[in-house]
Amino acid sequence: MVYRFIILSDEIGGFRRDILIDADATFYDLHDAILDAAGYTKDQMTSFFICGEDWTKEKEITLIEMDTSSEEDSYVMGAVRLSDLLDEECQKLLYVFEPLTERAFFMELKEIITGKSQPKAQCVKSDGTPPAQTTNFEEVESKLQLSSIRPDDDINNDDDMPNFNEYDADDFGNLVEENPFEGL
Repeated sequence: MVYRFIILSDEIGGFRRDILIDADATFYDLHDAILDAAGYTKDQMTSFFICGEDWTKEKEITLIEMDTSSEEDSYVMGAVRLSDLLDEECQKLLYVFEPLTERAFFMELKEIITGKSQPKAQCVKSDGTPPAQTTNFEEVESKLQLSSIRPDDDINNDDDMPNFNEYDADDFGNLVEENPFEGL
């Protein structure tokens, strides 16, 4: 059995990777395929999260063994096969590639191809440039101009803040949650 995953980023529009991988491969094999497809180095801590329909995190699969309570199941990428935890099309996952800032790829098990095998993971579609693998905090700091704030500056001036009490729910219109995988 072969799984086809679609990988998207909420940081970079137009970024997409499709990966074919055997269902008996491990999450570590998928981790390697994602890093290769994005051109990322393999020296960072990462995790997968199997998610519910609304992207709530349900199960974590870590790169290395983590200290967890005995009440929680512990999953390690190298020891868990994809087919152990994934068995339905449209299952959602997050691949957190920068845990400190929770930056992640959104993934969906788009297709399960029965009667086939995939000896090695393969990126079969590659669109767009991936986001930077790690956050450059010096660049972020300079953009925010945090260095220009002095301890005696009044940065909590409420005059500049919108008063949300002036609005009711109708003022915000119909907010519709979009499924980024719809139509793919």
